[in-house]
Amino acid sequence: MNLWTSARLRLFAAVWIVFNGVFPVLWILFTSLKPEAELVQKPITWWPHSPTLVHYQHAFTEQPLLHYLGNSLIVASLSTVLSLIVATGAAYAIARLNLRYRQWILTAIVASSMFPLIALLVPIFEIMRSLGLLNTYTALILPYTVLNLPVCTLVLVSFFQSIPRDLENAAMIDGCSRIGALWHVVIPLAAPGVFTAGILAFVNAWDEFLLALSLNASAAMRTAPVGIAMYQGEYTFPWPLISAALIVTIIPVALMIALFQERVIGGLTQGGLKG
Repeated sequence: MNLWTSARLRLFAAVWIVFNGVFPVLWILFTSLKPEAELVQKPITWWPHSPTLVHYQHAFTEQPLLHYLGNSLIVASLSTVLSLIVATGAAYAIARLNLRYRQWILTAIVASSMFPLIALLVPIFEIMRSLGLLNTYTALILPYTVLNLPVCTLVLVSFFQSIPRDLENAAMIDGCSRIGALWHVVIPLAAPGVFTAGILAFVNAWDEFLLALSLNASAAMRTAPVGIAMYQGEYTFPWPLISAALIVTIIPVALMIALFQERVIGGLTQGGLKG
């Protein structure tokens, strides 16, 4: 295979990946801007001929979308903070302490992330029911924290391993404890990894549907994915309304990734190269 053919294949793969990622979002956006009559007319229209924002207004007035977004924000934010706190301690211990079964621990962390969520649903539901936590924020925060720990820990381990031990030793010689050296030296230097792990955890919690549907049946505790799924009518699906709500739900994550994209990209590449 010559260089020209290889370059064309890479270009084709990149275009295909972008198309698969961008086209569904554009289609949802166009659907949210179409009037009801234009949505069902034939032949199908790709671009809205008479764009309207009425569906976005209805998404907030006819449905409690703002309340759903608030629930998602609370659950995703708190679970992300807890995931980072626990994962930071675990990753630091794996990266710095001379653990006897370190490789087995890493293998167990990777293996734990491979269990399908549907297999864990019944045990999680029974635990939350026995603790009386169903239909509460805690019912989602605790499982999300546990489910995000493997990826957060693995990302942070690779970054902590890349930081020279001499920096921590110097800090401890100057009077810092090991925890102080972790907080004042290691974490600032591993900031790209912390941002990467945090955003991955937040997005996973923000988008999760199965646990949110099963553990919080109360309408007041629904997160955005579950709330939007309940928009369907008795005989029809209000696709423009659903599309408008989906676009609103995508915006916070898109803005967060846009603001921190350099840190995220740097975190993913540096973690992969140094891990």
